[in-house]
Amino acid sequence: MKIKNARSITPLALAVLLFAPSAFGQPKDSSPLDTRVRAETTPFKGKVFLFAKNLDTGETFSLDGDERVRTASSIKIAVMIEAFGRVAEGRAKWTDELVLTKAARYAGSGVLRELADGLRLTLRDCVNLMMLISDNTATNMVLDDLTTDAVNARINSLGFKNTRIMRRVGSGGESKEGKDPNNKRFGLGATTPHEMVEILAKLDRGEIISAAASKEMLDLMKREQARYAIGRSIADVPMASKYGALDHLRSCVALVYSKRGKIAIAITVDDMPEVNWSVDNPGYLLMSRLSLILIDGLGSSR
Repeated sequence: MKIKNARSITPLALAVLLFAPSAFGQPKDSSPLDTRVRAETTPFKGKVFLFAKNLDTGETFSLDGDERVRTASSIKIAVMIEAFGRVAEGRAKWTDELVLTKAARYAGSGVLRELADGLRLTLRDCVNLMMLISDNTATNMVLDDLTTDAVNARINSLGFKNTRIMRRVGSGGESKEGKDPNNKRFGLGATTPHEMVEILAKLDRGEIISAAASKEMLDLMKREQARYAIGRSIADVPMASKYGALDHLRSCVALVYSKRGKIAIAITVDDMPEVNWSVDNPGYLLMSRLSLILIDGLGSSR
C-alpha cells in the first residue's frame, strides 16, 4: 500500500495500516505452519478445532484449541482412566463380571448389541471392547459399574476442568454435570482439544494412575482398530488413538510416534452439513491432511 501524504495520517490510522492483515487475509507475522493449517481449514465446510504438541520439544500449535467441544466417543479415554484407577486402588478387579442386559444395549459401533442378554464378560473385556472398537454397549456396562460421576471426579482430580462425561451412551446415568441444562448441547461428553492433548502428555510421562498403568493404557490405545483420520496415510508409524463420530461430527485424539518426535494431536470437526458414514468422510480426510502438516511443522530435526 502506498501512502501519498503521510502527514495527513493520524497515529491511530498509521497503526492500523502497519498491523493490518495482508491482502491474503493472514497477519504479516503468520507462521508457515499457521498458513498451511488455515489453507486446509478455511475452505472446509464445518468448524475445526485443534491442538497439537511435540512432547519432546514442548512446541505447540492451536486453532481454537481451548474451545469446549463435543467429544462423541473420544470421552471413552476418561472412562478407561477411571477403570484403571479403580483397579489400581483395589476397589475393583479386572476379573469382575459384568452382565450384558437390554438396558445396556445401544446401537452404533461395537458387537455386543448383537449378542444375547445374560452374557458375562470381565471388566477388562469390556474396557478392551470400549477402546479397541469403541463398543457402545460395553461402554454402558462399564459406566453402570463405575458411574459417570466417578469418571468426572477422577478427571477433575487430574487437573482437567473442561473434560466431562455427561451420561451413558444413548441415555441414562446422567452425571451431575450432565444434568446442567447448559451442558445438554454436548451430548455424551465435553472437552477441549488442548485438554485432550495434555491427557496424552500425562499418559506419556507416566503420570496418570502410575507409570505402569499409563503405559498399559497407551498400549491399549495403540491397538484401536481404526485409522481413518490422524495417521491415515502413514500406516507404518506407531500411534495411540481414540476416535469419535456423530452425524455431523468427527473427532480424533492421537499420540503419533513419528521419527521427528512424539506429536500429540486432538482434532474435532463439527457442524459438517452432510451426513457421511463412510471411511472417506470429509472430516476424516481433513484430519489426515492436517496430521501430516502438524507432524511436519512441529517435528524436530534429528
